[in-house]
Amino acid sequence: MTHATTMFTPARALSALWWVPRGVIFGLMAFFIFGPLANLLFWTVAEKWYFPHSLPLQYGFSYWAQVFAPRGGAVESLTNSIIVAVLTVVVSLALAIPAGYALARLKLPLRGLILLAFLIPQAFPNLTVYVNVARIFYEIRLNGTIPGVVLVHVSHGLVYAVWIATAAFSAIDAELEQAARSMGAGPLRAFLDVTLPLAMPGLMASAIFVFLESLDEFTGSYFVGAPDVNMLPLLLYTAGAGDNYQIASITALLLLIPSIVFMLVVERFLKADVLSRVGH
Repeated sequence: MTHATTMFTPARALSALWWVPRGVIFGLMAFFIFGPLANLLFWTVAEKWYFPHSLPLQYGFSYWAQVFAPRGGAVESLTNSIIVAVLTVVVSLALAIPAGYALARLKLPLRGLILLAFLIPQAFPNLTVYVNVARIFYEIRLNGTIPGVVLVHVSHGLVYAVWIATAAFSAIDAELEQAARSMGAGPLRAFLDVTLPLAMPGLMASAIFVFLESLDEFTGSYFVGAPDVNMLPLLLYTAGAGDNYQIASITALLLLIPSIVFMLVVERFLKADVLSRVGH
């Protein structure tokens, strides 16, 4: 009895009570993170749900059939979104690989300002920028076309593409490329055989970031593409504005799934040594 009493000290009591605020904090974090996701999943299968009921009164998949019906627009919007995102990745990497290599290897004057210049599209309110872009694209007949939407998405995707590509090339020891050239390889062969394969994990992460940015882009898609180029974010906006929460939730889930999958891939490819060189 005495031994048990001595074991229960005020310090041990405070240590045990310390888990209470921790549990409350973690519980609130889990609620704010997973609560909206759970609500989203409920709405995707809710046939009937209204206040004050905390759970749907009837479950089903009739809204899924409505979304993927020929007149629902989801298949066309999903196809357009994927096409635009893939083309955005191709164009962004085609520009970012040489730019990132030059910024990483060459002693360019005002290198920091060049990197900062790629942030300019993010520095201004998107609404005012895209209104003027839409007016210019209308005059040159790019408004309402997939190439026009791709160009707008590239202007945002280059931020991720160039910065991560620069970091990926900076993380590679230049002596490896010099060793290949000393053995007779030309500049292009040394780049293709040595530098590019080593930078590929960072470039893959860059491509995924650009793909996700394009997939979720709404403002540029709306002002440049609508109503001729239907995209998933536009379908989500239309459903949400019309208070059709089931269709909006299903569309949001279609956007969420690739984002989660690709972010897991990014976590695998984008290593700490690459991240540490972003902006350097």
